[in-house]
Amino acid sequence: MKYLALVGAILAVLAVTIFVVAFTPLGNSLLKPIVEGKIKEETKLESKLETFLFTMSDFEVVLELNKENIIKAKGKYSLFSQAFELSYEVALKNLESLEPLTTTALNGAFYTDGSAKGDLAFFEIDGKSDVGESNTSYHIELTDLKPTSIVAQMKDAKLASLLYLGAQNPYATADIDLDINFKKITPHLMDGDIVLSTKNGNINPEFMKSDFNVTISDTPFSMNIDAKLKGDDIDYNYDFASNLFKISSAGRVVPEPFYADLKYSLDIKELEVLKPITSADVRGAFKVNGTLKGTKESLVAVGSSDMASSDTTFEAILKDFAPVSIKAKVANLNIAKFLYMLKEPHYADGVLFMDADIKDARSDKLDGQITTSIKKGVLDSKYLTKKYEFKSTMPATTYKSTTISTLNGNSVDTKVDFNSNIANIDIKSAKYNMEDGSLKSDYVINIADLEKLFFVTDQHMKGTLAANGELSKAKDLDLTFHTKVAGGKIDVKLHNDDFHADLSNIQTTQLLHMLMYRELFASTLKAKLDYNMAKDKGVFSGHVKDAVFAENQVFDLIEQYVKFDMYRENFNGDIGAKINKDDLLISLDLRSKEASIITKDTKLNTKTQQIDSDITIQAKKDGISANLNGDVDSPKVRVDLEKFLKSEAGKKVIEKVNEKVDKLFKKLF
Repeated sequence: MKYLALVGAILAVLAVTIFVVAFTPLGNSLLKPIVEGKIKEETKLESKLETFLFTMSDFEVVLELNKENIIKAKGKYSLFSQAFELSYEVALKNLESLEPLTTTALNGAFYTDGSAKGDLAFFEIDGKSDVGESNTSYHIELTDLKPTSIVAQMKDAKLASLLYLGAQNPYATADIDLDINFKKITPHLMDGDIVLSTKNGNINPEFMKSDFNVTISDTPFSMNIDAKLKGDDIDYNYDFASNLFKISSAGRVVPEPFYADLKYSLDIKELEVLKPITSADVRGAFKVNGTLKGTKESLVAVGSSDMASSDTTFEAILKDFAPVSIKAKVANLNIAKFLYMLKEPHYADGVLFMDADIKDARSDKLDGQITTSIKKGVLDSKYLTKKYEFKSTMPATTYKSTTISTLNGNSVDTKVDFNSNIANIDIKSAKYNMEDGSLKSDYVINIADLEKLFFVTDQHMKGTLAANGELSKAKDLDLTFHTKVAGGKIDVKLHNDDFHADLSNIQTTQLLHMLMYRELFASTLKAKLDYNMAKDKGVFSGHVKDAVFAENQVFDLIEQYVKFDMYRENFNGDIGAKINKDDLLISLDLRSKEASIITKDTKLNTKTQQIDSDITIQAKKDGISANLNGDVDSPKVRVDLEKFLKSEAGKKVIEKVNEKVDKLFKKLF
């Protein structure tokens, strides 16, 4: 009995202690700093319990967060039955200061008050709020502390205020009405509906311009959503209408496991206005409509569009909401309109057709083929001339093309057939690796009339050109170019900025004819050129074999007065040039058995067309030395006849030489 009395005494003391600590003013004052400290620790906010009062049947709590935000609760409860009845008031005047608690940026203020009654097994909450400047009321039922029923009505909420509440700029204004009536919100047993409607809607041009660089006029809009939830099914109708775009969709969706059977329609007069939603920097009009049906494992999207005035249809099968196969047909797409939509310059006009059959659209397992053709193509010569700063206007250029791309894993192998009135280009295989971004391609180019390239070369030319080569781009850029021209061949290699060309067995008469120069001499030329395009520096070195000169006045004078026939001489020798941007330093050393033509360090500026050259022509033991200085087309020529004919005959030809030798040297250079 003593032990029982002792245990009873201890329990009595413990009960009294708990009662004193928990339910008396003295105990409340002891617990208050402990609870206050715990709230500070959990919320990471400057927290203060202005009121903390608990008795056996009543309580009152007033919590202050960062001084401006007040939460109040007051009521009655039964400790044994766990029943309660309380009123509450939440006045958050500075939401921005609560970011450590909300973990998201909020602005403005929020107020709600109401009452709750019941027990922990079931209780109800009734309240009102001014969220978004609205008149909102709500009724919530909770079973075992989990919401099981919600009825809420929001009237005249301001969209701009709601956006501000979420720390967003007021991209639009509207009055929103929202009715929520969920008799059950238990998973898989849902029973209720949501109705949302707007009035006085308008998209704000100011913030669309400042935040997204999208220029629009005032855009009134309206939006309606009507959704009914039954079990796992959601039947809905959605409509958005404005003077810029209309969006509508209707059908049935099951969230878990996912299933959809719906139709959709978009009629967009200006795509730019959707940039805040899509993040796509596109513009122009766009229409698309179609259906979406299936499960998460196999969802079929079917649609049609008039994109860029085309007739476009597509069918995509998605797994886990990612495309696994795609079929699409595009007919009569207007290339100019498509470039406009992509905010690209007007490079060309034309009509595009495409047929895509991608059996596997997964990025690492691509399998399919895309065939694209362009008809009635016309390049915008005026724009391209300005864009690439051609020295003369690009001629009117028509074109057509066919491209076949085969997708295989991470690579795309493309065949190209491009034909225009300037050049034809054929590519049998251009392989692009999407994993490392590398490209390797062959090519064949045919030009029927070289004169049409004057806008690029700034050089009048005659004849045709056929060339082939390979292009590769990975870490480095490499290009080869091979052509047979002027009786010989030219082989070019480009490695990044380093350009190398080999010229073999070039017949100078044919080359000069192609370049529309006077055919000064016939010879065989072998040469090479090394040039760095980044530094604009290079070296040209060549060898001339069996050069025979065409008729010219100086050789005629030499034959007349020296009695030596320069035309019968076969010259051999070297031609060289050092290139430094626009400046060339040229050397020429041509020799036969009894004659020579020599110049060293001739200075030529290709930009200013200025020349400074000392040249010597030797015939047997007699020679002519001269200096050319000034404009290439009409240089000043100074002739030194001291080394040429010291006889009386030489004196007689001084005037003729001074007058006529000028023309020869200009044509030589």
